[in-house]
This record gives sequence, C-alpha cells and structure tokens, in this order.
Amino acid sequence: MMKRRQVLAGASAAAVVAAGGYALLGGPDYEAVAAATWQPADPAAPEIGRLVHYATLAANSHNTQPWIFEAGSGPIRILPDTTRRTPVADPDDHHLFATLGCAAENLMLAAGAEGKASALSFGADGAIAVDLAPGGAEDPLFAAITARQCSRSLYDGSTVSAADLSLLERAAQVDGCRVLLVTEPAEVAAILDLILAANAVQIADPAFVAELGDWLRFSAAAAVDTGDGLFSACSGNPTMPQWIGQRMFPRVFTPEAENEKTAAQVRSSAGLAIFVSDRDDAEHWVAAGRSYQRFALQATALDLKTAFLNQPLEVPEYRPQLAGLLGVTDRRPDLLVRFGRGPAMPRSLRRPVADVMRMV
Repeated sequence: MMKRRQVLAGASAAAVVAAGGYALLGGPDYEAVAAATWQPADPAAPEIGRLVHYATLAANSHNTQPWIFEAGSGPIRILPDTTRRTPVADPDDHHLFATLGCAAENLMLAAGAEGKASALSFGADGAIAVDLAPGGAEDPLFAAITARQCSRSLYDGSTVSAADLSLLERAAQVDGCRVLLVTEPAEVAAILDLILAANAVQIADPAFVAELGDWLRFSAAAAVDTGDGLFSACSGNPTMPQWIGQRMFPRVFTPEAENEKTAAQVRSSAGLAIFVSDRDDAEHWVAAGRSYQRFALQATALDLKTAFLNQPLEVPEYRPQLAGLLGVTDRRPDLLVRFGRGPAMPRSLRRPVADVMRMV
C-alpha cells in the first residue's frame, strides 16, 4: 500500500517551457477541496455516513482507495474493490488488504466515538465485517484521524525519545501483528541498502512505471476530478498540466534520481518501523494495516510524520533479506515505514462517501 514516490524533481523549468507559460497555480482551489475532505464528519449526516467518512481517511496504497462499504441491518462490511488493484506492485493484493485494515481501524475508532463497541471478523469472501453494539468509548487516537497524513518530505533528523517510542509500540499492538522499531544508524543503513536496490529494480520495469503513472495526478484539476491518486504537490513536486506530466514522467523517473531522494529521506528520519504479522494470509495482512493505522495515528498525536518505503517488500527477492536483517526469517514483513519530525504537506483527496458506500 502503500508507497508514495517523489517524482519529477528538476522538471519544473522544462514543464513551463513546454506549456508555453501555463499558469501552474491555475485550476480549481485544491486547498479548499482538501480542507473539506479532512473536516470532521457532519454531525447531521446519518451515523453510517459519519463512520464511513472517517474510514475513507485511512492510509491506502497509491491513494487508490480500493474499498466498498456495505451497510444494512447487519454488520458493516468492507469489501475489496478489485477494479482499483495495482497488480504490478501488488500482485497478490497484500497491500490492498492492508489498506482495508487501515480503513477498518478508522471505522472502529469512529464507532467508539459514537458510543459503539465494535468487533471485527474476516470472511472467506475477503470481506471484513464490523459488528457494532452499544457500550463503546472514545479512544484518544480518534482525534488524530483528520490530522494524519503520509508526509513524503525530508524530516529534521531529530531523535524520538524512548518514552514516545514506547507509546508508538503500544498503540500498534493488534492481535496477529507486531511492530519492530529500528533506530540504530547501522541497522537503518543496512535496510536502506535493500530499499535502494529494490527501488532500482522496480524503476527498471516498464510495467511498474506505467502502473504508477496511471495513479499520478500532475495538476490540481486532475486530482480534484478523480478524487484519488498521488497529486504531485503532496510530495513537494511541481504541478503541471496532466498531459505534460504523463509524457514527462517516464523520462525523469530514474533509479539514480529516486534513490538519491530516498536515501536523503531515510537519513533525515528518526527511524524505521516494520510491521510483521503472524501469518502470510489476507486476514493477517488486514491486521498489519490496522497496526500501521494505529501507529500512524499515535505518531500524529506526537507531532511525528510517517511515510511508506515498501520497495523491498514488493520485490520478492529482497523480502527474505529484510526478514533476515530483522531476525524474523519465518515470517513475511508486511509494511516498512519511516518516521520522524517534518513539515506538513498538502493533503491528499478522497472520493465522496456516496461513491464508496452501498446500502443492502
């Protein structure tokens, strides 16, 4: 799920020339749309709509939002939207199910804020069922949902205290998954070597580059029109007309440039967090997503930022090497994240609740 690439570095001048002076800041008011997206749910909306609103603010791979929320007289069901798969980066739908876990965790936190207890189960059809009952209480993590974001910027290099690391570990505790925190420079450097090697393999694959390009939004207009995907400004990259960005992206997205940026980002971070579930199946991928979402919300509450670096998990030959470095050779690492203190970035968008919910 969940990697976010910085793209088109150094391309802004060429884009201006190619666009003939196109006003890069023109188009819709992106910030206003983003602000509305991340507002707390309208208290006048139906309860199910409020819960789904918070669920859609969860982290998700490529911002594809591959979820459908089904509600009726029984439990709320979260189903995979397979039309939004990323089969090159995620051929077994691992990230897709981790994404659904992120959404489920947000939904359950929102239910607690509504005074509802929730219980999660995983069905044979790949759907997550969330049963609600009276008697829940608000978890402090709920307040961070509308502030959380994946921030693909340089961080400030400062360390995180042992007390805060303990809070992050405790927040991420979910049955079936655990988080491993890596803060020692030598261990971070060893994992960075795997990240860079896997990154180079992916960028050398035309199918991977084409799939990523399909989810990139180079202009505010394109981002607002779709309500999904990776908007250039969210990674601190220049905006430009969508057609120009689509043509230029394959030319400037190189292993050398991306690895230089990725290395700087990792070295500016306080550490890495790796989420490792008990078993390699869809139910436990959901657990990994839930664990990450809770980690990210606790990080937000501590004024920390997070961003995914899943490259060595997505290139199969590097996955066991990462597991070996972590001492978990009998398990599959699920998600790899950097964390630290850094600036807020423009927020990503979401599709309307009505587009992702169906009543039965």
